[in-house]
Amino acid sequence: MLGAAFLSSAAQAAPVTYSAALQRAGEAPTLQAREAEVAAARAAAGAAGRLPDPKLRFGLDNFPVSGPPAWRFGPESMTMATVGVTQDVPNGAKRRAERKRAAADISAAESGQAVEARNVRLAAAVAWIDLHYAQRQLAALDEIAAALKPLHDAAPAQLAAVSSRPAAALEADELTAALGDRRAELLAAAAKARAELTRWTGEPEPEALGDPPPQTIDVPGLRAALDHHPALLAYDAMGGQAAADLAAARADKRPDWSWELAYHRRDPMWGDMVSLGGTVSLPIFPGKRKDPTIAAKAASASRVTAEREAMRRQLRAQLDADLADHAMRHDRMMRAQATLVPLARRKADLETASYAAASASLSDVLQAFLGLAEARVDALDREAAVVRDAVRINLNYGAGEP
Repeated sequence: MLGAAFLSSAAQAAPVTYSAALQRAGEAPTLQAREAEVAAARAAAGAAGRLPDPKLRFGLDNFPVSGPPAWRFGPESMTMATVGVTQDVPNGAKRRAERKRAAADISAAESGQAVEARNVRLAAAVAWIDLHYAQRQLAALDEIAAALKPLHDAAPAQLAAVSSRPAAALEADELTAALGDRRAELLAAAAKARAELTRWTGEPEPEALGDPPPQTIDVPGLRAALDHHPALLAYDAMGGQAAADLAAARADKRPDWSWELAYHRRDPMWGDMVSLGGTVSLPIFPGKRKDPTIAAKAASASRVTAEREAMRRQLRAQLDADLADHAMRHDRMMRAQATLVPLARRKADLETASYAAASASLSDVLQAFLGLAEARVDALDREAAVVRDAVRINLNYGAGEP
């Protein structure tokens, strides 16, 4: 049933090359969300450091509530209707800190976009590689099965023509069932890889087409590019945000001020009036009100610096570990391609020749072909691991598209 579903999906599949998969992954919804986040940060930066909105003041001043003129308008020189404008003016250091924070927010959004872009490209690349090698493994298994079919069909007659134990007649079916189990595993792996590739490319029924990416790794280039890794750039943006917050906390120790212009309407016999004034904040007792906040922001900035250094060391250690794993898997791949598969093929050929010369049983031939199938599938598994490692290393540590 799974095989029928695979064949049906393969008939409707859309071929996707490796480079096309990475290109389509650039339109993933998560990246569109990050783009919107960057756009929001840039839009918000336009208002950073601006003066706050002015305030309209209106009212009735000096209206009598006691004495002979209480609760009535009359020839009172002090009663007046007032309308005015008030403008608060934060100190310049505070507004500069707001602009720095807005710029740091843009950098943080852009670094988050870069990290997400790298993650999406890597996920799409790995999904394409998994699908590519699952398809090749299925093809290799089908090729072995096709070579075994004449022997399997001839098994009952051959076993009847020679004296053999009765259980030998079942071995051909057992080996065929083992190949069927292996094929079912590969079909499931292909279906999972196809679903993951659909997630990142949007293609409903993708089929990996073309050659896999190269296995080459530029180690010196990777080490040189490590300082520009998106994870470190994200910490740089966080450091900018922390520095802006620290500058804003220090700016709170400087006074803010505001001005007010008002027009006062009085009884015509007294004439109208205009007033102009200002207020200044008094940041007194900084040791209890401002300095603790400054100390907290400074500690946060130090924390970000320490975390960045920890991330830098972690990335270098991870790179060295990944390179070691890649070298190990490359060695295993070469051993499989140069030794294990040729040996399995040679064994299958020898057992077939011995069977033709009546010096080997059909069971020996079938076992040899099953071993050849496993060797070829295992060699492709090892090759897939090497290519997957190369892609992960190149995309993770800054060498660009492999």
